[in-house]
Amino acid sequence: MSQAPETGAHVDHAITKRMGDREQVEQTADRIRDELLLTLEELDRRRTRATDVRYHVNQNKDLLVTVGAAALVAVGLGVGIAIYRARHHDERVRRQRRQALERAWAHPDRVATSIEDKPLGAELGRKVVMIFVTSLATAVARNSIKTLVPSRAITKLPVENNKKS
Repeated sequence: MSQAPETGAHVDHAITKRMGDREQVEQTADRIRDELLLTLEELDRRRTRATDVRYHVNQNKDLLVTVGAAALVAVGLGVGIAIYRARHHDERVRRQRRQALERAWAHPDRVATSIEDKPLGAELGRKVVMIFVTSLATAVARNSIKTLVPSRAITKLPVENNKKS
């Protein structure tokens, strides 16, 4: 409950004691206008800072140096691996050909693959499990999308019947 008198007249404060209602409203409007201008200036300062690339580079200098160094190391490793593979390509091809000949000699009926044949039941069971897992994942994804994305309900407007009976 408020402490204001019930007479309906407002209490004069020390600041507004000699002011009329119009002066109080103007002073309040000026104060609100000043606060709005300060808020707009602050928003403008933040916008300028948010789009200032130099400011963000200075703020995140250590992170940028670390990411740059990691990128250089990754590129260096990639180049090193590519050079190694290029130098040892002939050796790798000879080894693969030797292994293919050993497989062909050991199993002339299976020249193209090195994988052992699995029983039909095991392969069929594996495929059934994969089908089940795929359909389960699809159902979970579909339900997730339905809960995350609101559906668009098309509402039909009532059609007025203009025909005369």
